[in-house]
Amino acid sequence: MAKRPARQPSLKAPKVVDVPLPDDAPPPPPAPISLASVLGQRRACATLRAAMGSQRLHHAWLFHGPRGVGKFTAALAFAAVLLDPTSEPDLAGELAPDPESPTQRLLRAGTHPDLHVVTKELARYHPDPEVRKLKLSRIPVDVVRHFLIEPATRGPRAPVHGRASKVFIVDDAELLDPKAGQNALLKTLEEPEGSTVIILVTPSPDRLIPTIRSRCQQVGFSPLTPRDMNAWLETLPPDELPERSPWLIDFADGSPGALLHAARAGMQEWHDAIAPGLRRALKGEYPAGLAGVMVGFIDAAVKAAQAEEGDSIGKEAPTREAAARMFRVIAHALRAALRERPGEADHPALDAIDALDRAERMVMGNTAFPFVAEWFVARLVSREPARF
Repeated sequence: MAKRPARQPSLKAPKVVDVPLPDDAPPPPPAPISLASVLGQRRACATLRAAMGSQRLHHAWLFHGPRGVGKFTAALAFAAVLLDPTSEPDLAGELAPDPESPTQRLLRAGTHPDLHVVTKELARYHPDPEVRKLKLSRIPVDVVRHFLIEPATRGPRAPVHGRASKVFIVDDAELLDPKAGQNALLKTLEEPEGSTVIILVTPSPDRLIPTIRSRCQQVGFSPLTPRDMNAWLETLPPDELPERSPWLIDFADGSPGALLHAARAGMQEWHDAIAPGLRRALKGEYPAGLAGVMVGFIDAAVKAAQAEEGDSIGKEAPTREAAARMFRVIAHALRAALRERPGEADHPALDAIDALDRAERMVMGNTAFPFVAEWFVARLVSREPARF
């Protein structure tokens, strides 16, 4: 249900104070860019501008679309306009804040008290030590209560605000537990205090319960065009992405986030090591050592995740995440093989894609990855129907 328009804010500007964050504070949110600078999402941004120009701004939003295409970036840009009392139509008629306003300075410093970004990693900063020990596979309900529901009941901390008094952005909202976390959020999502705005960001809206989706204004985001991807690449400093291989760009499929993630995770190396064995398997030749190569990459990725997050993360979540990356690399190679011989009804890559889907389900069912890798390679060569 749409909220009443917020009262006109006071024109008195907030005093900007550079407050050092305590040692146990969560990392600050990234500095927002302007909504006009969000690349490749013209339709989504037009929807947001139209909503801000109306007299009845909706309080609950669902940004959905592929990973890494700008949903979270757009959410931050949207929040920057909503929180700023200087936001008004610019020369092009588009609502935008004064880039040097006190609000924008706070946002750039990551210290605006009424912008809240909720992620699963906030469990590490929860006051309850038992919550801090939880595996980071979901957004725990305790995180939702402490970092969203409770702050949403309090008044804004900034002395002035714009169209929104507070903005909460829940990144990877599909990780909210469907029974505890999502149900706990329902009342706040339906009737937040004052002019609070809540934005759920997810690549998988189907993993949110219907009552969550029905309460939100949904905005779809799509992959970037090649032109927009090239424009984005031009904005990167050379040290951010020194290796801009054609494979990485093709693999990203219009997702800047996917490209950066693939580069940082070394997925080009994974592809280069796995592709020759896949080609042999598609010819019916047994690719000796392929399963071992796959297992080696997964083991290394799991150890890296444990070194970064600590042993409390366990092996299950990082194994699933690394396996998902491995399967994306393999799926990309299989699609490339299909494109080389289009229209072939009995193309071996079709059976391989079926086997890959089965392998993914085996991993999600906690089957040990070495067994999954050996099964998958054997299945590639035999081309027998999947029975497991």
